[in-house]
Amino acid sequence: MTYRIAYTDNAEAERRSLTAERRKLFENGMAALAQDPYGCGSGPVRGDHDRRDATVGNVAFVTYLVSRSVVTVTVVKLVPLP
Repeated sequence: MTYRIAYTDNAEAERRSLTAERRKLFENGMAALAQDPYGCGSGPVRGDHDRRDATVGNVAFVTYLVSRSVVTVTVVKLVPLP
């Protein structure tokens, strides 16, 4: 099952700020995460199985929520890596 990826306004602004090359790496990483939101090197935040942190494509650190009922991953925080 592939999850839909959504971004909060702040996370979307950070995504758009990535260079084209880094954004492509990030999008490839997010495509993999959409296939397996509980894998891909992610970990639960404060014991909440559906609130997760992950480094994506060695480009950015994200915090996201998994909504199984609506098959959506919502990125709530995106921090580009140096």
